[in-house]
Amino acid sequence: MNAKRYAAQFALSGVVIALAGCSTMNNEPASTAPMWQAGQEYHLTILHTNDHHGRFWENSNGEYGMAARKTLIDNIREEVMLNDGNTLLLSGGDINTGVPESDLQDAEPDFKGMNMLQYDAMALGNHEFDNPVEVLRKQHDWAGFPFLSANIIDNKTGKPLFDAYKIFTVDDLRVAVVGFTTDDTIKIGNPEYLGGLTIKSPIEVAQDLIPALEDKADLIVAVTHMGHYDNGNHGGNAPGDVTLARTVPGIDVIVGGHSQNPLFEPDEQSGTLILQAHEWGKYVGRLDMTIVDGEIKYSDYELIPVNLKKKVKKDDGTSERVFIDKEIEQDPTMLAMLQPYQDIGQDKLNVEIGFTDGKLMGDRNTVRSEETNLGNLIAAAMMKKVNADVAVMNAGGIRDSIPAGTITYKSVLQVQPFGNALSYVDLNADELTDYLSAVASKEAGSGAFAQFQGVSLVLVDGKATDIKVAGKPLEQGESYRIAMNSYTATGGDGYPKVTDHANYVNSGYVDADVLMGYIKDYSPIMITDYAPTGAVIR
Repeated sequence: MNAKRYAAQFALSGVVIALAGCSTMNNEPASTAPMWQAGQEYHLTILHTNDHHGRFWENSNGEYGMAARKTLIDNIREEVMLNDGNTLLLSGGDINTGVPESDLQDAEPDFKGMNMLQYDAMALGNHEFDNPVEVLRKQHDWAGFPFLSANIIDNKTGKPLFDAYKIFTVDDLRVAVVGFTTDDTIKIGNPEYLGGLTIKSPIEVAQDLIPALEDKADLIVAVTHMGHYDNGNHGGNAPGDVTLARTVPGIDVIVGGHSQNPLFEPDEQSGTLILQAHEWGKYVGRLDMTIVDGEIKYSDYELIPVNLKKKVKKDDGTSERVFIDKEIEQDPTMLAMLQPYQDIGQDKLNVEIGFTDGKLMGDRNTVRSEETNLGNLIAAAMMKKVNADVAVMNAGGIRDSIPAGTITYKSVLQVQPFGNALSYVDLNADELTDYLSAVASKEAGSGAFAQFQGVSLVLVDGKATDIKVAGKPLEQGESYRIAMNSYTATGGDGYPKVTDHANYVNSGYVDADVLMGYIKDYSPIMITDYAPTGAVIR
């Protein structure tokens, strides 16, 4: 897909730029009076990425990767400087979780790579809380730039966990970068690592914070990890960027993340431009602005592909992958820094553990909307490991598919990267009915959507009916063991919390290791054995 360019005229009073993150209050100008010269043109370029998810290295097709990103960004910075402009580089968060080479090393290569890229600030994403806060603080040290979120509060201090915003002085302009994180973090972040934190509504916080910043800054940029939902239709998700723009005046540009969709043209809502650069560093977003008398008079936007390719057919009927834009060379200094991390990861991961005769489906849009063979396989492995009658797996915890052919340890870790423990609880018939009613009602398209094994049911008005376990109707007086991961057991994804149940057990087995062991024991994995059966009728 070719990136489109977007240019438009804006004359906005009290311009506020909202980026997908959080900002700090460091280095605030001593005076609240504007410093810009009347009638003078100032040129500022915002570069941005979001939802990196461990992709520090290029993929097997030679696409994206931080080394090529560095070459691209260095070239843009030089071009902007030669035209008397300045740049800010921002991230919409979710640096963590998604690639085993990164996950096994606490995303050290990713944050050190961002340091080399000279990011100016980053929004805290929900996946920054897949690790203990101590790991996040270590990542902050590696990064060397502000982590921002105005609505994630440390209960001990009553203040933001990191910073709420940061004001940058760029030429004579004061640019406030303020960050907001989805309030869904409380249910999709790992509850084990969210203790001691309060996740406030980013919209409510913004309603107080944005007006307070207008006297301190000429531009307000909000980096948000909240998601872009067309026309504000956020469904089962917390409200996102469109709702923020419509609700909070003064935000003129939102550089977003979380929903991981590319916006090739800004979505303008109530005078606010909403941007997002897809995921994984596939694109770098570039917003060029001309500012006069504290107002954005002109802006131009594009998403620049980072060595993305498309398939084309050749004359002989075969196909090949070609760059959709010009190839970007990889920066050698970045490669040299990242190579040892990649080597360590490859040594640990490229171990063959089994074979499958077909694709095991974990694609995001499919596994979050319908029963899949991979969902069934994972749930079967959970059941087998703890001798459960039923297993339930939240689709948001399934992060990739497994292609037909050889299965490696890396394949499994790409599917289940979070390191959750396998848990179970013994429930009576009424308790099981209530639990299944709650999880089977989770909305299709969301990460909470449930994959089941060992059970069939019909959902009627939010109530599980005609429940059968191992093909037999529930019986009063019987006990049923249901397996789940520790994330949902503690209330993650809005599932019923069962950790305080008298029969709850955390097995201590790591979910990816459970799946790996099952694949080893039952390889070759025949996809017909795990084909969808329509076990849940909605």
